[in-house]
Amino acid sequence: VQLQASGGGSVQAGGSLRLSCAASRRAVSNNAMGWFRQAPGEEREFVAAISWSGSITQYADSVKGRFTIFRDRARDTIALQMNSLKPEDAAVYFCAAARGSIGSSYSKDYTYWGQGTLVTVSS
Repeated sequence: VQLQASGGGSVQAGGSLRLSCAASRRAVSNNAMGWFRQAPGEEREFVAAISWSGSITQYADSVKGRFTIFRDRARDTIALQMNSLKPEDAAVYFCAAARGSIGSSYSKDYTYWGQGTLVTVSS
């Protein structure tokens, strides 16, 4: 299974970006999926997760109210709408498919990872 993340770019603080992640085949259609991010010199951290059905979502406290995770099961894609971006949101964002169907904030619970897409936010 390959996950292809896209949509990264450069924005000014307060701006918006929408990240997308497509799975190569329907092998992850019954799996939860999530987004993580890693800034230079920092550990990878959880951003958001969505259950296999799309009915359950989880967010890191730092992005609650600003980011929204979506799932299109028919297309095996997920998206992350990021609004009110802050300089501290700058990182490489990774999408991932979990082992389970509900979702998790722990990277160890994810089996497949995309290659990452870079988000830069200028102040």
